[in-house]
Amino acid sequence: MTGLTDEWGGTGWDSLARVARGRWVERRPRRPEVAARLLMETRLMPWLAPRLPLPVPVPHVLHREPLVVRHEMVAGDPLETFDAVSGRTLGAFLRALHATDPAEAVRQGAPPAREALRERAATVEDFRTRVVPLLPDDRRGAASALLDAVAALPAGALVHGDLGPEHVLARDGAVSGVIDFGDAHVGDPALDLAWALHGAPPAFARAVAAEYGAAPELTERALLWHRLGPWHEVTYGLDTGDRDTVRSGLEGVLARLPA
Repeated sequence: MTGLTDEWGGTGWDSLARVARGRWVERRPRRPEVAARLLMETRLMPWLAPRLPLPVPVPHVLHREPLVVRHEMVAGDPLETFDAVSGRTLGAFLRALHATDPAEAVRQGAPPAREALRERAATVEDFRTRVVPLLPDDRRGAASALLDAVAALPAGALVHGDLGPEHVLARDGAVSGVIDFGDAHVGDPALDLAWALHGAPPAFARAVAAEYGAAPELTERALLWHRLGPWHEVTYGLDTGDRDTVRSGLEGVLARLPA
């Protein structure tokens, strides 16, 4: 996992990170509400890691005040080779993750389905209030329909919650690990398949679907989540006052909405 130094930095929205002694990744929250997610990882990941077929971070609390968590570095760099072999490896990983016992995951610290659904409802309402009015009049109907559909999706499996190519690591041409479980919760498994099935190159996507055993209904739900992705960029830009991020997010929202 390269790209970090001994200085606090990183490009994540939620955490600052650094490498310590060339072996450890240390993270601290950018905002107070992120602290709870970091602490959740320190409880969940020691239980989850042995159940997965790829290395994942297993953090522990290094300092309480200010909060810093540390985990041994997972080898590799963000995935750049999207071939069928990598797709099968990721598909097997997601199948194993989603097969873990959600009730036990909650006992180990993962947010339960009721909490995830409550947060989803709040997010959908925020999107409806702040993003839909920024869209052209003739696209607002499709945007509102997407939000209605996402609000009704199920929640019954432990999910990574923020799976994209930046969180899948590769080394020597092979997938070597998956990182950043701060958004893990009991939710819709289609969320983790959104990018892999609908944002990745076709050969990779087909291999993920085949290895995972993705049914058509699950693939359709993943498309809804994929369409929702850029909405988060819009609200992040609004929250931080970054007009370029808002503009980029709106372009993504419109590009992914059905005509």
